[in-house]
Amino acid sequence: MGSIVFEVVKDAATALACRPGATRFLELPAARAVMVDGEGAVGPEAFGPLMPGLYGTAYTLRFALKRRGLERTVGPLEGLYATADGATDLDLILGGDRAAWRWTLLIALPGEATGDELESAIAAGRAKMAPDVAGRLRLGTLDEGRVAQVLHVGPYAAERPSIERLHATIAAAGYRPEGAHHEIYLGDPSRSAPERLRTILRHPVEPATP
Repeated sequence: MGSIVFEVVKDAATALACRPGATRFLELPAARAVMVDGEGAVGPEAFGPLMPGLYGTAYTLRFALKRRGLERTVGPLEGLYATADGATDLDLILGGDRAAWRWTLLIALPGEATGDELESAIAAGRAKMAPDVAGRLRLGTLDEGRVAQVLHVGPYAAERPSIERLHATIAAAGYRPEGAHHEIYLGDPSRSAPERLRTILRHPVEPATP
């Protein structure tokens, strides 16, 4: 455990720099984000109605900052995934009842935004959503601290070997996963072939023994 050095990361772009198959151990700062929570099976049917609110908030904030002379890009879509009982066994999670899944979709937001700008942005995002889901859009803070991550290249459905390698590397370093599994989507499935999709698989970690 003493041989692992966590890279201290101060900006999102640095954290997203990964080579396929290479695990990075990072110490991340807390970040504000626009979020929406859900449960059950994931996919376009569940996620589709939520996208206008997430991206509407992020782009409204980007333009607000631009008016102040700050050029900021909209970050990638991210997802946090867990189960109702906090299970960590991959067979139970991936092969079990997906009704037990709990998830949060999010887009990180620039730290320079003011409180008024954030409130205006999320109001604009909610206005782009159907009334029955608009109330689920919220502002929150993602504070994972120490994490391990790996870049997966290929279809989402083929992530399991990459997740297993990530977990094995974490264990070999004397740590264990804790909290929600985190995915960062660097590709657009509507524009890229499945085999070319790039997804960062990330998990917060804690020492395996006190």
